[in-house]
Amino acid sequence: MTESMRAVRITEHGGPDVLEPARVAVPTPQPGEVRVRVSAVALNNTDLWTRQGAYGRPDDPDALSGWRGPIDFPRIQGADVAGHVVAAGADADEHLIGRRVVVDPALYDTAGPDANPIGLLGSERDGGYAEYVTARADRVHDVTDSPLTDEQIAALPTAYGTALGMIERGRLQDGETALVSGASGGVGLAAVQIARARGAQVLAISSGTKLDAVRAAGAQQVIDRAGDLPAQIRAAAPDGIDVALDVVAGELVTDGLPLLRESGRWVVAGALGGYRADFDIRRLYLHNAQLIGSAMHTPRHFALLVDMARRGEIEPVIAAAFPLEQAAQAQDELARRGHVGKIVLRP
Repeated sequence: MTESMRAVRITEHGGPDVLEPARVAVPTPQPGEVRVRVSAVALNNTDLWTRQGAYGRPDDPDALSGWRGPIDFPRIQGADVAGHVVAAGADADEHLIGRRVVVDPALYDTAGPDANPIGLLGSERDGGYAEYVTARADRVHDVTDSPLTDEQIAALPTAYGTALGMIERGRLQDGETALVSGASGGVGLAAVQIARARGAQVLAISSGTKLDAVRAAGAQQVIDRAGDLPAQIRAAAPDGIDVALDVVAGELVTDGLPLLRESGRWVVAGALGGYRADFDIRRLYLHNAQLIGSAMHTPRHFALLVDMARRGEIEPVIAAAFPLEQAAQAQDELARRGHVGKIVLRP
């Protein structure tokens, strides 16, 4: 008899009601893979947008789509997995069995350290809204000795991986000034913490009820997005911004590019404020500025993140934890954006 497990999956795009608890077969690790018993899985905006089919396609921006294309339904969501390895397939490292691990959720285009993510656990492959998940052994990282909790470990992959990818691609250096938008969200708060760990001066944008929490995370200056943003940014950073770490985009790109210093970098990894921006192209070429798109992380970036986690150099903030069967309620909570930090499920 095939062993079964609890899981939450989607069978179509739609609202939270398409998240359905189910009993499904425990996945079998294929050659080169391991099976992980899930201790915690963190939620991300990618979960909401994958469920909604909100990513569009290059030839049809309004098409229903997963992270990188059509989804094979039913699909178990959940990119960010912390847990323990319980089984190994052929040719997989059996020394991982019994170890506490974090899973790199990206599916890459090549095997090299600078490979690009072209798929995502929970979108292009079944994820961690379940008791067990399988993953390639070389994408599973041992964090047994990390001082972080399972919930904090689960909070790392997408949010902190995306933030570190932005910081690496933006070449943020010690002593530079970084502007972080959406600073109370998962990626934004991660960017604040990692930028501070890099020695940057951090100016963060958030909302009035969350300013203190963002400041506590490490931002030296926090401004309220409800005010005149360009004026507040100029007042807070009169010499300009070296690197913008932006998950909002929209009008912020239009208003913000002129605030970059010479050779400044504006890095975009989200579009909470809108998918389109209208800006003066002269602000780029006359000032040697760069507008950089950043989708998640590379294997090299993720290895750097895991090293930080092992040393406890970052401490993800956990806003709430839900049981697995309450995945729909947890996604509702995420969509309301009233929290600071990460929301997790505990299978």
